Amino acid sequence: MALSEHEQRLLDQLEQQLHADDPKFAHSMASDSRKSMSTRRLVIGSLITIAGILVLLAGIVWQIIIVGVAGFLIMGGGVYFATTKSKQVATGQPLGKPSKAPTGGKSGFMSSLEDKWDERKRDQT
Repeated sequence: MALSEHEQRLLDQLEQQLHADDPKFAHSMASDSRKSMSTRRLVIGSLITIAGILVLLAGIVWQIIIVGVAGFLIMGGGVYFATTKSKQVATGQPLGKPSKAPTGGKSGFMSSLEDKWDERKRDQT
């Protein structure tokens, strides 16, 4: 369902205000998520998954349940490792540096959103 012209203008205004208030956050939200996926983590996770499959098959061949379960867990851990983002990629900062606390500029943005919401409600009635 397409947005009306009024809704599109409001959305554009909100986007411009977000870029003005917090350009770093706006840029991180606009970035392509495929770029944030680490090739290194994908390769390592795939290798761990393959090792888990081999351990699972060894448990089946030797008929040792605990080895099969361990292989399954290793395989699941490899898939999890490959598909999650590292802390460094998720925050956009090196691992050793703590992130800064958000500044107080948010209240103006939120109050502006509330005012626009109230205005929209008044226009509808």
